[in-house]
Amino acid sequence: MASRHHRTALAVTATLLTLTTAVGCAAVDKAMDCVRTADAIATSVDNLQQAISDASNDPTQASEALDQIDKELKDLGDTTDNADLNKAVDDLQAGVTNVRDSIEKGDATPDITPVTDAATEIGKVCTP
Repeated sequence: MASRHHRTALAVTATLLTLTTAVGCAAVDKAMDCVRTADAIATSVDNLQQAISDASNDPTQASEALDQIDKELKDLGDTTDNADLNKAVDDLQAGVTNVRDSIEKGDATPDITPVTDAATEIGKVCTP
């Protein structure tokens, strides 16, 4: 009887360890996805800043940078349920929309401060 109890206890312990490891790995994977995406967003925001600076040379660069940020935001939004991160993603999306609207209205130097601020916030939230 003691041997059977011992085997059952070992099986339960092994199952719990497996579940903990699986959940732990999923959390680590999610955090790494967040970090990678935050880094990609930071790169795209840098590209946007450069494109705005060079708008007279190639006005399509800003639009391409905004498209890339949109794609990365969708990827990030699909991988998280963190309220702070969701707010930062929403803020960044609003900033991107405002910059895009400004460019479409002919503003050669739109204010990208909300975009850079929200991207910074995403970087903070995604830092482990």
